[in-house]
Amino acid sequence: MIKDKLSNAQCYYAISERLKKGFEWLISSNLEALEDGKYLIDGENIFANVQSYITKDDAPYETHKKYIDIQYMIKGVEKVGVAEKNDCMIMENYSEAKDVTFLECNKNNSVQILKEGEFLVFFPQDAHQPALKLDKNNPVKKVIVKVAV
Repeated sequence: MIKDKLSNAQCYYAISERLKKGFEWLISSNLEALEDGKYLIDGENIFANVQSYITKDDAPYETHKKYIDIQYMIKGVEKVGVAEKNDCMIMENYSEAKDVTFLECNKNNSVQILKEGEFLVFFPQDAHQPALKLDKNNPVKKVIVKVAV
C-alpha cells in the first residue's frame, strides 16, 4: 500500500508504465467536472471509475487479483481500513467478473484517512475497507483508477 498526495505522484512512475499512465490521467483530468461513471484510459488495461456516495458505518474488506487500485479523493474525506490479505478470512469467494474477493479482517488493522488531494494505492496483497465514515456520514467524490497487474 502507498499513501501520498497527487502532487508527489511522479515519485511512483518507475513502479510500472501502467501505473504512470494512471497517475498522469489523474493529474491531467479536470476531476471535479467528471460525472460518475467509467472512463477508459488504455482500454481495459487502465480505466477509472468516478463515484459519489455517502460514507458508511461499516463495509467488508476487499482484494483484487487482476487490478491495482489507485483510490484518489476528489472531494470529502473517508476512513479506509487496511490489512494484509493473508491475515483475513474469506467471506465471499473471488468473483472473476467483478475482480473482487470480500474478506473479514481483524479489527486491529491499520486505518488510513483519505483526504482531498490524496491517494491510496492497493496491490493484490492489500486488503482494503473503503468508504468508511470518519466521525459522521458525509458525501464524498472519489475516483478509482484500475491498473492491470
